[in-house]
Amino acid sequence: MDINGASAIVTGGASGIGAASARLLASKGAKVVIADLQEEKGKALADEIGGAYCKVDVTNTDDIINAVEMAKSMGPLRVLVNSAGIGWAQRTVGKDGSYESAANLDAFKKVIAINLIGSFDCIRIAATAMSTTEPMEYGERGAIVNIASVAAFDGQIGQASYSASKGGVVGMTLPIARDLAAVGVRVNTVAPGLIDTPIYGQGDASEAFKQNLQKGVLFPQRLGFQEELASMVVECVTNSYMNAETIRVDGGIRMPPK
Repeated sequence: MDINGASAIVTGGASGIGAASARLLASKGAKVVIADLQEEKGKALADEIGGAYCKVDVTNTDDIINAVEMAKSMGPLRVLVNSAGIGWAQRTVGKDGSYESAANLDAFKKVIAINLIGSFDCIRIAATAMSTTEPMEYGERGAIVNIASVAAFDGQIGQASYSASKGGVVGMTLPIARDLAAVGVRVNTVAPGLIDTPIYGQGDASEAFKQNLQKGVLFPQRLGFQEELASMVVECVTNSYMNAETIRVDGGIRMPPK
């Protein structure tokens, strides 16, 4: 699928995998809307790549609609990358046996609300807009790529909420792809392994932590680069025969319990 001159929305696009994806999409000629809560970073990146910034909380449908309308004003909307997400780690039960020490239910709900429900809301709104665009060759109108995680398959101790949210994203990929086939929109999911993003912090302690993490990577034995994930995201967008698939990009790692 040729995205030159088309518009694209990248949620969580101000940093990390989202930012790398936005840059690569822009290099292919797409007009990218950075949909993120990080206003300063979002505006700076939008200026860098010739796109636009829209302040978006993916748990707010009106924010999502604003981003979609902005994208439509820049060109036919053909791309959505769902990269917004948060993490949370807590064991299901506490050590003292009290009900109060059990996992924080509100935190669990928040992770699901952002990572899973937010992704679905973005899909349903963006795909609705895509359904009204002029079809390209073979009836293609657009492509959606979700960012999940290997935690969807190999969730570690304490990752119940995060794994549930990302497992939900993986689980909805096929049925949504089947739904959207009727309007010529493809849906794929990329499941990153251990990627070197700002989530690990900076400094000597951060570097030591990352050195320990990468020991479980099969090959190459290092953390993944954001650009390597972005490359797979853009392949899922531009390769018109990629559909209804979840692809691990993880150096062959299978996460241990902890």
